[in-house]
Amino acid sequence: MAREFSRTQRVAQEMQKEIAIILQREIKDPRIGMATVSGVEVSRDLAYAKVFVTFLNVLVDGHDSNMVKEGIKALNEASGFIRSLLGKAMRLRIIPELTFSYDSSLVEGMRMSNLVSNVVKDDEKRRASTDHNEEK
Repeated sequence: MAREFSRTQRVAQEMQKEIAIILQREIKDPRIGMATVSGVEVSRDLAYAKVFVTFLNVLVDGHDSNMVKEGIKALNEASGFIRSLLGKAMRLRIIPELTFSYDSSLVEGMRMSNLVSNVVKDDEKRRASTDHNEEK
C-alpha cells in the first residue's frame, strides 16, 4: 500500500492548522489584524518552513501594500514566539524556522472574479440594447 502523502506534507498541513490557531488566539499585535494561513511549505529536512498569510482586513479596507508590509514584518518579528508555541503544540524533534510571506492569490482571485462579472454585465447590457434596437 503506497502512502498518499509524504511526511513533509503532513507536517505542513498540521503546522498550517496550529499556526492559524496561534495567530487567532495568542498574537495580539494590531499590525497583524485578522490574518489567515493559506499555506505552508516545509523543506524536506523539516528545518525551514515558509508560511503564506492573507490579511482579511486588507480585503475589507482595500489592497494597501503598506499595511501588508507592516503585517509581514510583525509576523517575522514574532516568528520566534510563534515557533516556541508551535513546539509546545506539535511533537517534533526539530521545529522548523519560520518565515512569513504574503499570499496575494485571494486578492487576485477576487479581482479576476470582479472583472469577469463586469464583462458579463456589460455583455448583457449590450445584448439588451441590440434586442431593443431590432424590435423598433
